Amino acid sequence: MTYRGKTLMTVFTAVLLSLAASAFAFLAAPAFAQGSDAMPSFNGTVLAVAYSGNIVYVGGDFTAAIVNGKPVARGRLAAIDARKGTLLPWSPTADGRVKALVVSGQSIYVAGDFAAIDGVKRDSLARLDVTTGALHSTFKHTISGKPLAAFAAHGRLYLGGTITAVDGQARGRLAAFNLSTGALDKRWLPTADDQVETIAAGGGRVYVGGKFHRVNSVPGYDRLAALDPASAALVTTFKPKPPVITYALAVTTDTVYSAHGGQGGRISSYTPAGALRWSATFDGDAQAVTVLGDTVYAGGHFDRACSTARTGAQGTCVDGADNRVKLAALSAADGHLLDWTADANGVEGVLALAANPRLKTIAMGGAFTTVEGRQQKRFAQFS
Repeated sequence: MTYRGKTLMTVFTAVLLSLAASAFAFLAAPAFAQGSDAMPSFNGTVLAVAYSGNIVYVGGDFTAAIVNGKPVARGRLAAIDARKGTLLPWSPTADGRVKALVVSGQSIYVAGDFAAIDGVKRDSLARLDVTTGALHSTFKHTISGKPLAAFAAHGRLYLGGTITAVDGQARGRLAAFNLSTGALDKRWLPTADDQVETIAAGGGRVYVGGKFHRVNSVPGYDRLAALDPASAALVTTFKPKPPVITYALAVTTDTVYSAHGGQGGRISSYTPAGALRWSATFDGDAQAVTVLGDTVYAGGHFDRACSTARTGAQGTCVDGADNRVKLAALSAADGHLLDWTADANGVEGVLALAANPRLKTIAMGGAFTTVEGRQQKRFAQFS
């Protein structure tokens, strides 16, 4: 079996089980990890990564990319050829932190804590051309609060964070914009009673995660909820109530994968009905998650994957652990830990992950400076 992102070579041995009924089980041999791709580094934290075809876009706090040991000016936004590993000339400049990137058609939406792009006023949200980096002239809004997450689906750009108003119109930490006209959606008016950290869509729903406990003033939808993409009505059948903050989401047609903090972080898999399929525990926050094929990739500031869900003081694994430093790969089917050991470093570690199914690559951003013991600052890709 091949696990994407890195090729994990697995040998299956058929074992005849002498039970009431005979069956075959397949046991995986250790994987052979490969190095990350040759890619530019960055002089500041990478907080967002997004693919568009053969290009991977990055955003964050950096002011330069590092190419062959030399700095190349980049103002918190950059683009890289994902196949060749070359820094592209695409170079719009944000004057503050970029927290989220979303590609939709020929546009890339940028959200964060900035006041201008290329010297032109844009309050925390902007639309750029994916090819030229040119700022869209009419997509401009005034945001009260900070956008922390964005996602494009169902003809809308969904935005979440600490938002309290858009263009002077009250919003409860969530908002949406028409992708065709750029206008604020006046019908999509959900509310959350605390910070929204992440947004994703799939299966005809919009999923939101964060610190909240009430959604649309309804209690009991703690930290993870599903909304109708057009009306913003709560999907009342989805009520998983994870016990700790939700930092990131990855959604497929039949599964919701979530990354959580807490006393020992975790990656969880939920059905569309909100039932927990499995949960994998780490000794630190899981801050990013993505899916490629039959593998779930987790990033965070953990150093170990716990053998059980039990954790002690400061998230320490109680019942044994395997070393997985800032990165781990899990089986999408049952959550078991795979033999992928692309260790990164740093305290904060990995903060963003993205997958490109066509290229069969995984990109990651964060505050790390090495990957597998090799210098690779704040951005890496595996293929």
